[in-house]
Formats: sequence, C-alpha cells, structure tokens
Amino acid sequence: MNQPYLPAKKSLGQNFLKSKKALSQMIRATNVTEHDLVIEIGPGKGALTRPLLETGARVIAFELDKRMIDYLQTDLSEYIKSGQLALIHQDVLEIDMADFFGKFEAYKLIANIPYYITNAIIRKFLETKYQPTNMCLLVQKEVAERIVFRDGKQSLLALAVAVYGDAKYIAKVDRKYFSPNPKVHSAIIHIGNISTKKIGNEKRQKLFFEIIRAGFAHKRKKTIRNLEKIADKKIWTEIFAELEIDENTRAEKLDLNKWLNILGLFEQKT
Repeated sequence: MNQPYLPAKKSLGQNFLKSKKALSQMIRATNVTEHDLVIEIGPGKGALTRPLLETGARVIAFELDKRMIDYLQTDLSEYIKSGQLALIHQDVLEIDMADFFGKFEAYKLIANIPYYITNAIIRKFLETKYQPTNMCLLVQKEVAERIVFRDGKQSLLALAVAVYGDAKYIAKVDRKYFSPNPKVHSAIIHIGNISTKKIGNEKRQKLFFEIIRAGFAHKRKKTIRNLEKIADKKIWTEIFAELEIDENTRAEKLDLNKWLNILGLFEQKT
C-alpha cells in the first residue's frame, strides 16, 4: 500500500527521523523490554513507534497533528486493537501529571521532540513526583552538549537535569537523517537513575530552582550579586565563607554539589 503524502508542518517543528540506527540507539539506551510502558511524544509517521511496539512494550503516544493520528490509526491498527498502542491527540505539555501519570507504577519516556519545546519537556517530566524511570530524547546537538559536556562550566539546564538524574550523550545524529533537513545537527541523550533523592520535596525543589535561576540571571555579574535578589548580601557572604567559595565566583563555575550545599545553608539561615 502506498503511503499518503504527509509533509512536515513547520508550525509544529516537525522533522521526521529516517535513521534506523538512531532509532535503534534510542530504544537500546532506554533498555525497552516487553514488560515496559513507554510514553512517546510526537510519533509522527511511527518511525520509532513501530520498533518500540516490536519489543513487546506497551506504548502511549501523544501527537498534536491530527493527520498523523489518522495515519497511525490505520498503519498500526493491529496494535491499537490489541491494546498495546494508545494514541492521544493532545499536547503532552497540557497534561495534568497527577491525573494521567499518577496511575502508572512506572514508565519510560522516549521522544524525538521539536527543538522549541525541549526545555519544557525536560522540566515537565523531571520537576514532578510522577517522573519516568529513565528517558531518551533526540534534541538539538548544542543543547545535548550543554546538558552533558561540562568543560569546566555549568549551565542552568545542566544543573536542572543533574539534580534529578544522570545524563549521558549517546550519539550525534546528522541533519541529513531528517526530513525535512533541519538547519542544525541533533543528538541523542539518555537520562537515567531519575529520582528526587538529591533534592527532596517540592518545597525544596522550588527553592533550589529559585536560587540557581537567580544565580544565573546575569552572566556578567558575580553569583553573590545575583543572589541578592533573593536575600540580603550578608546571608550569602556567610554562606560563601562557610563553603569556602570565592565571592568573585560566577554561577557557571559552581557544580551541583556546591549549589546543593548553598541551598542547605540558606535553609538553615532563613
């Protein structure tokens, strides 16, 4: 049967992945088995969906494009009839995490997501008590490198990921392996060992992000000056002294452990 012509929609940031090797790498990185529940975001024409289903895993796929929903309902009808595949025509960013994901004991997340919602997806699935056990994302190469390759410098995004899990760079995916070709290359990253053990309850998570966002607010300013937005300089001076952090240090030079220590002392002093 000839496949219908379904051009990518620029408004949805669609770029269809054509590399079987990359698809296989995503599935292997997430260690998908027949016992798993996998959440897929943006299945498109099912290039990743079908091999996921062939592992025996149960798949729930969120798709905004009604054309793709209609296509997959026909192309993967046998999996839908058996209950192995469920298609949801909705923006996953609008899903209530407690209402939807709270009913699952465990799930894995795999997605080839539009570049413009990368940060939003990462935040939604990490900054919640209903986290996946691990996740594999195909993202812009520069973003993947910012998350994984520290090079002596931290980024807000890298810290936001590291506080919840261990990020690993799996592979670069050249722009030629997409249709249409994006302007930049992509990369596969895997985030494993996801939990809130390092950071604690929601109140503490909120304070941690308030602190690091303030710290990174103005790159040219010293961290301690940026943090004055939250509390008096005297408190930060005491904290930096106790942790033996130079007051001239910029935010990008502080690793996760330092930020967690800053958080802990700030809680004690306020």
